[in-house]
Amino acid sequence: MSYIGSKPANKPVVASDLDPTIITGQTALATSPADTDEFLISDAGVLKRLDASLIGGTNTPAFSVHASAGQTGLASGSFVKIVFGTELLDTDNTFATNRFTVPSGGAGTYHFSSNLVLQASAGASELLQANGAFYKNGSIYAQTGRFDGRNAGYSRETALNGSLTVTLAEDDYIEIYGLVVTANGTGEVNYGDKAARFSGYKILT
Repeated sequence: MSYIGSKPANKPVVASDLDPTIITGQTALATSPADTDEFLISDAGVLKRLDASLIGGTNTPAFSVHASAGQTGLASGSFVKIVFGTELLDTDNTFATNRFTVPSGGAGTYHFSSNLVLQASAGASELLQANGAFYKNGSIYAQTGRFDGRNAGYSRETALNGSLTVTLAEDDYIEIYGLVVTANGTGEVNYGDKAARFSGYKILT
């Protein structure tokens, strides 16, 4: 083998052998690293290759939806699944049939938020109670909020806002339910200004 200049010494490369142009002379990455981009790091003195997906990236899967119409005829005292007819965002096609489902490889910790405006139907008595709830795998998991009209001078309508941080396994699913209690008549989910909303995103693997 021939060499231009001095023949390289047969010894390990050390810090003093490196020139900053090894990095500064390369083309700059102008966008956020892709999950498959790789870095070279020292793990307690041992060099290892690290995928960018392990140190950041986007908070996906992520979704945001809202109701396309009001829901009427809610039986007093029964939880009813909320219908969200419009998708604003669904990065991994994880939202369907009014539920978010953790996709293959998507297990981790998620953050969800919900907004509901629940009311007594026109002609019904005042709103006595309203509850919103996050359902996990078909069962109530946490409340998004609670309104007790009997302790608030009665009303016909209330807004319930809530958030949830939860660790989910693959195929777990989250839904939003609402409950309205009136002395007579039925309840409604108000659609005014797209009042029923549901969103979520992954925060930790």
